[in-house]
Amino acid sequence: MRRSAFRPTASTLLITSSAFALLTAAPALAQQQPQADAVDDIVVTGTRVQNRSRLDSVAPVDVVTAETLQQRGSTELATQLAATVPALNFPRPSATDGTDSIRPATLRGQGPDQTLVLVNGVRRHATALVNTNGSVGRGSAAVDLNAIPSTAIERIEVLRDGAAAQYGSDAIAGVLNLRLRKASSGGGASVTYGGYRTDYTGFYGGGQDLKDGEALTVAGWQGFGLGSDGFLTASVEYRDRERTNRSDLDPRFNPSQVRGAQGDPESEDLAVYLNAGKPLAAGWEAYGWVGYQTRDASAAAFYRTPTDNAQNPAYASGRVYPDGYLPYILTDTTDWTTAAGLKGQAGGFDIDINLGYGKNEIDFSVENTLNPSLGPTSPTKFYAGSLAYDQLVLGIDASRAYDVGLYAPLNVAFGLEARRESYQIGAGEPNSYQRGTFLNVGGVDLSWGSRGFTGFTPANEVDEDRNNIGAYVDLEGELFERFTASAAVRYENYSDFGDNVSGKLAARYDFTPSFALRGALSTGFRAPSLQQQYFTQTAILYINNVPYETGTFPSVSPVGVALGGTPLKAETSTNYSLGLVYRRGPFELTADAYRIDIEDRIILSETLTGSATAAPGTNARAIFDLLQPYGATAARFFINGVDTETTGLDVVARYRVLADVGSLDFTLAANVNDFDVTKTPQTRSGILPTPVSLFARQATLRFEEGTPPWKTVFQTDWTRARLGGTFRVTGYGDVLAPGATEATDLELGVGVVVDVEARYALNDRLTLAVGADNVLDEYPRQAQRANNTSGAFPFSNFSPYGFNGRFVYGRIALNW
Repeated sequence: MRRSAFRPTASTLLITSSAFALLTAAPALAQQQPQADAVDDIVVTGTRVQNRSRLDSVAPVDVVTAETLQQRGSTELATQLAATVPALNFPRPSATDGTDSIRPATLRGQGPDQTLVLVNGVRRHATALVNTNGSVGRGSAAVDLNAIPSTAIERIEVLRDGAAAQYGSDAIAGVLNLRLRKASSGGGASVTYGGYRTDYTGFYGGGQDLKDGEALTVAGWQGFGLGSDGFLTASVEYRDRERTNRSDLDPRFNPSQVRGAQGDPESEDLAVYLNAGKPLAAGWEAYGWVGYQTRDASAAAFYRTPTDNAQNPAYASGRVYPDGYLPYILTDTTDWTTAAGLKGQAGGFDIDINLGYGKNEIDFSVENTLNPSLGPTSPTKFYAGSLAYDQLVLGIDASRAYDVGLYAPLNVAFGLEARRESYQIGAGEPNSYQRGTFLNVGGVDLSWGSRGFTGFTPANEVDEDRNNIGAYVDLEGELFERFTASAAVRYENYSDFGDNVSGKLAARYDFTPSFALRGALSTGFRAPSLQQQYFTQTAILYINNVPYETGTFPSVSPVGVALGGTPLKAETSTNYSLGLVYRRGPFELTADAYRIDIEDRIILSETLTGSATAAPGTNARAIFDLLQPYGATAARFFINGVDTETTGLDVVARYRVLADVGSLDFTLAANVNDFDVTKTPQTRSGILPTPVSLFARQATLRFEEGTPPWKTVFQTDWTRARLGGTFRVTGYGDVLAPGATEATDLELGVGVVVDVEARYALNDRLTLAVGADNVLDEYPRQAQRANNTSGAFPFSNFSPYGFNGRFVYGRIALNW
């Protein structure tokens, strides 16, 4: 498949070349000016050796501090992290049901569920939501990063390497390890308020000077002592955000009005986290944390015109919505997490035993809508059902250094992990899914179920669980002077699909104290999630603007089996990486090339559509005959069968200096990523008269070109006395939003987003900040007019930086 060429703008070239010139001159500058001490952060992700720094590690690890996260207008953790790590992307889809408010992030262009997320080294639970619509991450059920308040974070370690042999399922693209704040005293609070102030003009004249998306975030943390040597850190974050709308005027009606609502949903969330630790006798320590978040969001669906189901008596005299209506999907999310553990020494081993539990539950409702098949008595608000997922995980880890005659002691680590998961689907109220008595009026077939989001039916209800147990051995040591190597092997057994063995070899050679090469080879896997195995729903799905009663069925259900579905098995991967590390004084540079090969990736199939009027012997008639007994005219299901190859390069350069103008910290980071689909599944022989692809052109392009082929971040942080500031430029490669045909494809164009923030410390405790994210009001290319006839969706959901424009904000921060 084609990949859009790298066509940087003049401003991108100027910024990038200037930054490289500065960074390559860093060693000379360091000799001419006072230097800041280099920060060589100790990391615990990707290695089980104590006191291993990120620049001494055998695999690339980024360390993102709380201060770095919070130097921008957005207070969402995933948005903050994506602004810092080029390999991480976090788009902002709209009109994608629950995905509008529970958005997935991607690392190195892989699936959102192919990055493992840890909290304090313990596996975090995924969200209950399955992304079933046409957004990045379609078919995945990932961790909701925004369920964790950034004020609770001390730092985040980002391991950019395959690590399934070390941590188990999901660590194909890498690992995010969120380290919670630990403090026995002190505290801080902040209030951030802002909104979008943007100048946008649509094809039909909508937009222009807009003010919306007002957002208020109140956050704080406080450290408490537990006796003389323990700590309890409490963190709280409240956020209230109004919706944005970038829909254009609708030219189909006179007078033209904005009838759609493409943009961020309205949302209100509250998060509370407690993190504690307490030394015990004999060098042991007890630790644990508990977290809670609730989020209520309202996202717009598709606008329904006055002629929608026009023969319905609800549109006769006294009709409910004479001017049409815009349904809103309400997602009320509750997220719980808790963990407790003990760590210390026994028999010469460092021991860590922990037990963690997490649960994510989502209740769906729809308002400003109706069920057309219920006629004039239809309600306008419905409870549409629920999704729930929980996870209980027990981990036991032990490590010890042995002197076995090598240049340095060999660190031997081993452990066990046992996990139980469960997944439930709850039905909505009957009116949200039932077929009323007005199914056909005047020869017109009417829609059934609540419009915008059809409720889950009793037949959709699911209550499934599984368990697995894994064991690993991890060795690492300096085999001879300046040569460090590591090896890991892990065995996992799942109750539902069987077992898996993964392995990893990594090595590093330090040619000089300043220069080293490192590389790794590993195999990995990702177990099929319960959400992918058991999600089912019957809804109205529009295919080429034609409504179908469509079912999403488990692959082993009668419908799934009839269409060729089989039990899901694990995805498998092979990761290769080769990189270098260079450091001299306050200057550091890492560059890591990688390749990720994945086989049997799990995807959501194309929708197979039947027709009662199709000629016998055609695929459409065969599908209709297969699905008619199950009450559907179209169906899709999850299936293995996509193979992919990804090659890329991560580069991170940093230079810190103390000069007469103040303290300066320059960072230039870049990711180049080329993603290719090498194999796709099709219906098995004998299922249909003519086999068809289950992962066709549009889905393939969504994988290959739905994330940026390159992304760069240049950031400067400056501090002098009471003044400070941050200047950030992020460049995005040209993303392709695939259409139904090549003629309707949309290249979004190269994007350059500039963020600025200025800070002033009134005293040692109180700091004021003002700034703007996307200060130059950058937008992706709009959809072609011919493909946006309603004006509702001028922008693509694939834009890696959204489509809201400039966000202006102020912040008051108090520390004590």
